[in-house]
Amino acid sequence: MVNSKRIAILGAGNIGAALIGGILKTGVADREHLIATVRTAERAEELAAKYSITVTAGGNREAAQASELIILAVKPSTLPWVLEEIRDALRDDQILISLAAAVPIALIEKLIDRRMPIFRAMPNIPVVVEEGATAVASNAACTAVQRQLVENIFRAVGVVTFVEEDMMHAVTALSGSGPAYVYMVIEALIAGGLKMGLSREVSTRLSEQTVLGAAKLVRETMLHPAILKDQVITPGGVTISAIHELEKHGLRSMLISAIETATHHSQNLTRSLMAKFGKEG
Repeated sequence: MVNSKRIAILGAGNIGAALIGGILKTGVADREHLIATVRTAERAEELAAKYSITVTAGGNREAAQASELIILAVKPSTLPWVLEEIRDALRDDQILISLAAAVPIALIEKLIDRRMPIFRAMPNIPVVVEEGATAVASNAACTAVQRQLVENIFRAVGVVTFVEEDMMHAVTALSGSGPAYVYMVIEALIAGGLKMGLSREVSTRLSEQTVLGAAKLVRETMLHPAILKDQVITPGGVTISAIHELEKHGLRSMLISAIETATHHSQNLTRSLMAKFGKEG
């Protein structure tokens, strides 16, 4: 059933455009209830032609004023200026969703000087192929009905989970940055195949499908990856010799450390934003 709320997506880049596609495909909203803003007239024309919705170059304030749910799909450094632009157009009965990594809800509330339902979401780039992972946090003003609506929006482009806001730094490090780690693994698998004589086409196809299939098996069997790993291993076989080499070079430790480092960096970004635009605590 199509939702009757007007939705505005401010800053329809890759993720914002993916949300448009998901929202329309799943019927969260129809074309008459969806509006987007972008920076250039060329981009506005491109999106309007692709999705048959209203897209404007600029016009954030007008789009926010005309909508009941506003998605802020802009970079963290841009968000304060967009909030300043739309602040006078916001109402208590609207819903605000921020996709800006590292920007806490408390800072958003301070910048808009208003208590209203605010969600902070961290989708990752696979939303563009409707296989994203999105974690969502909210303030105390959000209702169960509003949570369901937000969940429907992000479920249209992948899986959704709700977390406490203090976990969003770890979310950013794991699933937000995670595709980059996986791309590096795929790249290395392809290179290994090339080293052993496979063609680039064959090595690429086998590598991408191996990662996709392994992830799908984890999801569908709901078994711990360690159990699935053991199912591939045979005593004295090829796989255990390769795993020994990976363990020797610390693959798992490196990935764990990468997430730890990225989490700390996200925390530092938040502290910098709070120091520049608000007060911590």
